[in-house]
Amino acid sequence: MADSDNSGFSSTTLLSRLRGWVSRCWAYAWVFFMVISLVTLYHFRVPLRLYENLASVVVFINTLTPKFYVALTGTSSVISGLILVFEWCYFKKYGTSFIEQVSVNHLRPLMGGNEPTSSSVGFFPSIGENEPSRQPLSDCKVWRNPLNLFRGAEYNRYTWVTGREPLTYYDMNLSAQDHQTFFTCDTDSLRPSDAVMQKAWRERSPQARIKAAYQALNVYNDCATAYILLAEEEATTISDAENFFQQALKAGESAYRKSQQQQHLSTQHEAQHRRDTNVLIYAKRRLAICARRLGRVKEAVKIMRDLMKEFPLLSMVKIHENLLEALLELQAYADVQAVLAKYDDISLPKSATICYTAALLKARAVSERFSPESASRRGLSTAEMNAVEAIHRAVEFNPHVPKYLLEMKSLVMPPEHILKRGDSEAVAYAFFHLQHWKRVEGALNLMHCTWEGTFRILPYPLEKGHLFYPYPGCTENVDRELLPAFHDVSVYPKKELPFFIHFTAGLCSFTAMLSLLTHQFPELMGVFAKTFLVTLLTPLSFIFEKIESIMPYNFWNQLTRL
Repeated sequence: MADSDNSGFSSTTLLSRLRGWVSRCWAYAWVFFMVISLVTLYHFRVPLRLYENLASVVVFINTLTPKFYVALTGTSSVISGLILVFEWCYFKKYGTSFIEQVSVNHLRPLMGGNEPTSSSVGFFPSIGENEPSRQPLSDCKVWRNPLNLFRGAEYNRYTWVTGREPLTYYDMNLSAQDHQTFFTCDTDSLRPSDAVMQKAWRERSPQARIKAAYQALNVYNDCATAYILLAEEEATTISDAENFFQQALKAGESAYRKSQQQQHLSTQHEAQHRRDTNVLIYAKRRLAICARRLGRVKEAVKIMRDLMKEFPLLSMVKIHENLLEALLELQAYADVQAVLAKYDDISLPKSATICYTAALLKARAVSERFSPESASRRGLSTAEMNAVEAIHRAVEFNPHVPKYLLEMKSLVMPPEHILKRGDSEAVAYAFFHLQHWKRVEGALNLMHCTWEGTFRILPYPLEKGHLFYPYPGCTENVDRELLPAFHDVSVYPKKELPFFIHFTAGLCSFTAMLSLLTHQFPELMGVFAKTFLVTLLTPLSFIFEKIESIMPYNFWNQLTRL
């Protein structure tokens, strides 16, 4: 058995060595093959009657009519046009050229090049620059949107009015997984109402989920998770959702106090207490969002502050981002600065809300008196320089946001999940914060004058970063999964068109022009084509005659006999 294994290993090693040797010598083998082919062709020129065939080709070319050239150029134009359309569609869908991908992945190894590495296969196959071999895993992680809307009261109303679905299946599937993680535990099967809700969160149909929630309430009237589901999906107004969340909070507080006393009894009780904590936090947070939507901003701020004080380890669920938005609505800029001082820390993960809110506060100090003409004459002051640097920092973190703030792109409803530094995060931020930038006089003008300067600092965004990690190459595909199909996803950095798309476009245009000229001037183009082809074949005939005069056919026969 060992002998067979050793023999198999040695044969595999031999094959790999042979393959490596062949791949290294493949380029030279092509040259050697071409030389041998030319020598063989010349040696058999008499039996193959090359001179006679070449003369017959010239005669055939002279007998061609202009209609043949019209058909030839027209067919070439159509074929190159079809290739161009296919290449363009493939590039728009996958971000790379099909011909280039085939040549790199299949033809290049045969020609002696390196095998394509695993790093070249991914979300961004070809950008025009070399991508870093590794990206931090958190850069491509999908996060729960802290400012997400209500499905029944907001998302569904949008669908009823426009007939469009604002949420994708991928986004809703992530939400279903979140709900099962937050609102279920291993002991749910011991309580009939929680067992019903455990199944309800797994239902795909909204009607089935709502029906199951009412069944759970029939079993147990104080089922907090059932009220949460009804608030999110059945309530058609924010007021109705608030009423459901108030009932969920009442039931959740009772369950939380009970499980808090029993959490040390076993691991099952500890898991139940963790679930009850999630329910309580979620209900309070959504009540704060309801108050914010209904215009009771101060009440919303109080709920958020109390929640952050009661549960201080909530930075990962981003309640401070809800608080920042509410404080900006109150124009309490000193309180906003205090929150930023706590959460805009180098040790904490950043977000578009943190970076752009910091930029807004610094822009507010100088934007009212800022003028690009006067700044170019006298230079930037220290405060203006700080504001510009803050804008550059924010744009480096998420380069998609300025186009939405400057209304260069249309907004859509934000998804329930976002990708940090991606277009989905930009949509979610601008959807709620555009009004705050408009309220600060001159802030958008300062943004308009300075945001594009960020890209001069980062000439290679996928390789180098200035204040943050290099921009991740996975954002486009993930954003396309999170954002609806009717939204034009913002792509950064802009992908350059591959060489083969330029080549096929030029070939299609050139052949179409030849076809048009041949159709309009058939006689003239026919004479030109014949002259061109005869001129092309004349050097070949001249070379054959010179070789024949130097080394006649009899010389090759004698050399062969020797």
